Amino acid sequence: MPALCRDCLTTFDAGRRCPACASRRVAAHPELFSLSIAHMDCDAFYASVEKRDNPDLADKPVIIGGGQRGVVSTACYVARIRGVRSAMPMFQALRLCPEAVVIRPRMELYAAISRDIRAMMEDLTPAIEPLSLDEAFLDLSGTARLHGAPPAVMLARLVRRMRDELGITGSIGLSHNKFLAKIASDLDKPQGFSVIGQADTDAFLRDKPVSLIWGVGAAARAALEQAGIHTFADLLRWDRADLHARFGSMGERLWSLARGQDRRRVSPDHPVKSISNETTFATDTADGDVLDGHLWRLSEKVADRAKARDLAGRVVTLKLKTSDHRLLTRRHSLREATQMADTVYRAARALLDRGRATEGPFRLLGVGLSDLCPADQADRAADLLDPSATARHAAERATDAIRGRFGADAIRKGRALR
Repeated sequence: MPALCRDCLTTFDAGRRCPACASRRVAAHPELFSLSIAHMDCDAFYASVEKRDNPDLADKPVIIGGGQRGVVSTACYVARIRGVRSAMPMFQALRLCPEAVVIRPRMELYAAISRDIRAMMEDLTPAIEPLSLDEAFLDLSGTARLHGAPPAVMLARLVRRMRDELGITGSIGLSHNKFLAKIASDLDKPQGFSVIGQADTDAFLRDKPVSLIWGVGAAARAALEQAGIHTFADLLRWDRADLHARFGSMGERLWSLARGQDRRRVSPDHPVKSISNETTFATDTADGDVLDGHLWRLSEKVADRAKARDLAGRVVTLKLKTSDHRLLTRRHSLREATQMADTVYRAARALLDRGRATEGPFRLLGVGLSDLCPADQADRAADLLDPSATARHAAERATDAIRGRFGADAIRKGRALR
């Protein structure tokens, strides 16, 4: 059976130890050197960066996230043993792990490291589809001749290089399609290297819960369970037409995934569908000035991200979470696409005013921009109902230029200080 030492990259016939360096970190599988679709997922990325930069945290539980009212962005594996999970409310995480060290995220640093990892991936293949800062699909089909080694060897080299040069570890899932590669990358974390081949796909999936399918959340899982579908074996008992009749287009996808089929290509140009930002308040608030200040700052961040990506959007979304955890979402379609903070803010402010008096107080506020398009299709027509909009947009462009030259804090609107 083909085998690979993940430490020295020696290839050999299967054994429990590497014959070259005696390492036990061996990946072995009959299809190890014939598979080429991979998913690389960094191990507790944000927390790993913080532990790398502060060795005193090495053996401590670390949670990356907001304050007492925020949520967990990620947690190291020490904290995960205690039950802490991403997206968990911070108060709940600290109840489970009161001794945890809580660190606010340093997104600019994480993004810089992510770019370094992306550059390492680009040395292997141009077919890279990022899912977030810390994970991506890679298609290494046809690269063996270029690198003089099969994809499995190059993937092991990638994570070794990440560890040696950046101090960051990652886990690899290798398979014959994206669906199975993503599942495989999570099988042996941290620092895992798992393979799901063509021949063992059916046996691997049969007894697994359908919650393993990426994108099947609580609501979809409840609908499947109501239909008596708990495992992939249950899915296999359904006819394709019946699944479609019961679940629509999702039924078609479930029929294919139950058989380990996924025809999606690794797409380097996967489009951004929306841009958003949100904040969780330290205490619930219905104070108009406080909400207005946060609304402007969120609108400005969304607009800045749109401008950085040379994008604009036609739909502004306001997200609110009440003190009793009810989630409220409101949308407004603009007459034309925009990337201007002023336009986003004014649309979001109108949505907020629509129900603030009756729905508050709030614990979370968010602003989003969707139905995206290239920036050259935005903010072209004068607003006859708001003659001063053109002057405000010109002022915003001038502000952007000043901030670009002297820094983000060089100039601020008064409402940003509320």
